[in-house]
Amino acid sequence: MQEAIILVGGKGTRLRPLTNHTPKPLLGVAGSSFIRHQVAKLMDAGVEHLVFATSYLAGLFEEEFRGFSRDLDISYAVEEVPLGTGGAIRNAGRLLRGPADAPVLVLNGDILSGVDLRGVLAYHEANAADVTLHLTRVADPRAFGLVPTDRSGRVLSFLEKPKTQEECVTDQINAGCYVFRRSVLDAIPGDREVSVEQETFPRLVADGGRVFGHTTDDYWRDLGTPLAFVQGSADLVTGRATSPLVGPPAEALVHPTATVHPSARVTGGSTIGPYAVIGPRVVVDRSIVGAHVTVAEGARIHESVVDHDSSIGSESFLREVVVGCHAHVGAENELPAQLRLSCGIRIPSQGVRVSGTAAACLTAH
Repeated sequence: MQEAIILVGGKGTRLRPLTNHTPKPLLGVAGSSFIRHQVAKLMDAGVEHLVFATSYLAGLFEEEFRGFSRDLDISYAVEEVPLGTGGAIRNAGRLLRGPADAPVLVLNGDILSGVDLRGVLAYHEANAADVTLHLTRVADPRAFGLVPTDRSGRVLSFLEKPKTQEECVTDQINAGCYVFRRSVLDAIPGDREVSVEQETFPRLVADGGRVFGHTTDDYWRDLGTPLAFVQGSADLVTGRATSPLVGPPAEALVHPTATVHPSARVTGGSTIGPYAVIGPRVVVDRSIVGAHVTVAEGARIHESVVDHDSSIGSESFLREVVVGCHAHVGAENELPAQLRLSCGIRIPSQGVRVSGTAAACLTAH
């Protein structure tokens, strides 16, 4: 039986207010909760038993997957106190059922990746590895921990975020997907906070453990920020990224119960949620519009998220904006990039304008 663990305990603070009431993996991405895309990918890789390592709003995961599928047995390991990545993996490992030498897939719950999970498992087995990490290459690795490997793929070290380009000895970074030998996973201390990146993996390498990196050029995106979240969803819709839950590439994914006026344009891989209403001359580009959202005539929404039960007034303009649930943006507002509106907030008509010639000048009425 192939088993897997998904780490879904984080609070998703970088995505607030979207995560105020919903764990990050349960947010809607390309027509489904993000976690369902990951679960479908795991099932395609032959996983039959899955353990969710939960903490924040843990009960919502059980609600999401109640009666999910006869082909997948799901268990839940709740983290009562912060345990770090390693501690969370060890805590979830108590619920695994396989033998000591069995491979266990472990995924971070906020990574959208095109990697072939069967390929990672095969690489792990071929190298008789204790741990295999999926590695990806990035143009500027300074924001990440570096993972250099030798010609055989064996990991040489784990380097903290480099401060200069000269310290970037490799462009390979940890991509948030691992295969553990069950006995190695069970050896992680279970009674304290442990980081696999800073403690478990470096110690294994120092002790001569067989730690390998499987480097690929597959699609990869960390969905931890609002813009990355929007881009990942759009990439799934347009086919740049793939999921078993998403059909052929399209310009938009519109729920059957949504209403889109014939003069509106919904493009760039946007998603329109259930019972949303998109009015005349509206432009929605590379954005996520949630359930029961109303967008009035002439509004323009670019690379933004409008959460459920909110409304956008006529002729308003949003770019790289997050609108929390049950919020209202009145007519003729021009919201600055990176703005996040809390759940339930109300902005009156012409309440916020950002001058095109003096972007720093913001007038509120």
